[in-house]
Order: sequence, then structure tokens, then C-alpha cells
Amino acid sequence: MPLSRAQPELYSALLQEKAARTCELLAPFDPPAPEIYTSPATGFRMRAEFRVWHDGDALDYVMFRPDDPKTPVVIDSFPIADERIQALMPELLGRIRPNAALRRKLFQVEFLSTLSGETLVSLIYHRKLDEEWERAANALRQALQAEYPRLSIIGRSRRQKIVLGQDYVTESLTVNGLEYRYVQYEQAFTQPNACVNTHMLEWACARAGEWPRADLLELFCGNGNFTLPLSRYFDQVVATELAKVSVRAARANLEMNAIHNVHMVRLSAQEVTQAMKGEREFRRLAELKQPLAQFDLHTLFVDPPRAGLDAHTLGLARQFDHVLYVSCNPQTLADNLAALADSHRVTHFALFDQFPYTDHMECGVALAHKSPSL
Repeated sequence: MPLSRAQPELYSALLQEKAARTCELLAPFDPPAPEIYTSPATGFRMRAEFRVWHDGDALDYVMFRPDDPKTPVVIDSFPIADERIQALMPELLGRIRPNAALRRKLFQVEFLSTLSGETLVSLIYHRKLDEEWERAANALRQALQAEYPRLSIIGRSRRQKIVLGQDYVTESLTVNGLEYRYVQYEQAFTQPNACVNTHMLEWACARAGEWPRADLLELFCGNGNFTLPLSRYFDQVVATELAKVSVRAARANLEMNAIHNVHMVRLSAQEVTQAMKGEREFRRLAELKQPLAQFDLHTLFVDPPRAGLDAHTLGLARQFDHVLYVSCNPQTLADNLAALADSHRVTHFALFDQFPYTDHMECGVALAHKSPSL
């Protein structure tokens, strides 16, 4: 996204344009008028990463335009980032610039912040990090902790990771008046816009609260972002995820929030489909308190990657009375809705502006089976 588009006075107009495009794309599926959830116009990104550009004594954050990937654009300010990241950016670079141990072959800086006040900075190098670097980085962290007491720093290079503090932050989100805490590991996927993420969680919970209570199957559960609040609306939840770091975070989050009706299984969506059909047996399913077939699964929740659902998972979705689908790609959502049109109808439609000033639009649809079993 060109930073020149990040102008608060343009926010409403840009949102209206991409909302209209998304509605036009999904119009063939006859959804109701969308609920549109806005973002703060500035300070909304909880993650940011920048290349570091060395030019003599100068040391700058830079980004590259998609149409000119070889020309660095110096980033003096980043108003779309969380206020803590905005404040930390110049102070961090100002302390690194005169320090040879910290600046030598520094390639990239990544920031991860939270509404709860924790911050994590990753410094990525094209060289091996030694004891001199660790001493300098410890001094850097101590100096910054005067202003950012809950700051951790990680140094990374090829096959090397040095953690000063911790390699995660703990986020706190309030959903329908209840607080949920989330471990978010460095370099693992998390929702970048905490305010809009909260809107998505509350929207999904509102939909779940409208349906008869039974059990939930969740695919692509990540670190349990949706799993935690949705668990209140179901008797039991079977939540699946393939990425090891996300499974580790989800299990930690369930324990930290004292949620006991969720059963985590490390499986891909395709493997879950094979298990549900009885095509394959998986030893990891032995961790469940009962066989998968004995759960009263009437609702499916999916938040897939940009590619959407594959044909096998779509076949599985057709079996469910209710499907909650959060999509980061309206085009693949449209493709998937076309595949489900013979079995399901759209009952609710929402747009979430996760990425202001871009063409990206996050969507949520609730689907009801045309011949429900409940």
C-alpha cells in the first residue's frame, strides 16, 4: 500500500468503494445488506516490518513499491501503526545507528504490539550474532524499558535466535464484556488490526448464539483467536490446525483462559475431511475424549487462507446445518459460495475493514442448510 493513500480524510470514501465492489462480487448469492465494521483511521496495525537501509552513516527504515521493487522508500513515520510502534520506531533506530555491534548487517526490523501494553521487537541480521551483540542488545532493551517496560527483543540470523525477555506477547481482547488473553508468538500469524478483530469475534459470537446449541467443528483455528469466545456457545468444540506454533499457542491460550470444552487436534482441513468420511485413521485423533463421529457436530467454522476451501473441504461443509465463514479473499469466497449454493443459503453478511487504505476486504458470511437436520 502506498503510504500516500493513508490519509484519514480518504478513509470513508475508500471504504465505500471497496465495500461496493465486494457487494457486487457477492450479489449473485443474494446476501442481505452487509453489516460494515470500520477501523480506526490511524494507529490500527499491531504488526509492522521494515527493511533497514545502510547508506554511509545513514540508517533508515525503508519499504519498496510493488511497481519499483529495487528503489527503497525511506519511512520517517508510519501513522497506520499502533501508537506504541510509532513512538518506538525512531527511538529504536536512533539508539542502533551509532552502535556498531547493533547496526552491522542489520537487515530487517519487525514490531509486534498489543492493546495490553506488551511489545516485541525482532532484529534480523545477515551475520552471526555474538556475545558483543548480546551485550549491546541487552543494554538497548534496558534503556528502552524506561519508556516501554514490557518490551522484549529478539535477535535473529541464519539458524540463530537470541531471546531477551520472551518470544511472544500476551494480548488481551474484550469480547461482549468478557476478557480473553492470547499468547502471540513472534513470526506466527495473528490478526493485525485488534479493533476490527474484536468486531469479527463479536459478530461470529452473535451468529452462533442464534442457533440451537450443539457441537462445533473449527478448521484453520490458528492460535484460537475465534475458538476462545465461540466456545461459550457450544457444548463441545473440536478445533483443528496444522501449524505447530499455532497449535502450541492455541493450547496455551485455552489453558490460560480456563476453557475446558475445546479439543485441539493437529490436522489439516483435508485430513479432517478424510477422518470425517472414515477414509483414514489418524493417531492424533486418539487425543479426543471420544471418537470424532460421536460429537454432535452441526456447525462448521472456517477462517481459511487466501486460497479458500478446497473441493474436499467444500464437500464436508455441505453436511453441516450452519457454516460460519470468515474470508480474507472475497474472490475465493465467491467461488466457494458458488460451490455451496445448492446446499446452503446466505443468512448474514458482514464486511470488516482490517486493512484501511488498501483494496483488501475481510468478509464474514453465515450459511444455513436448505434442509437442516436440527
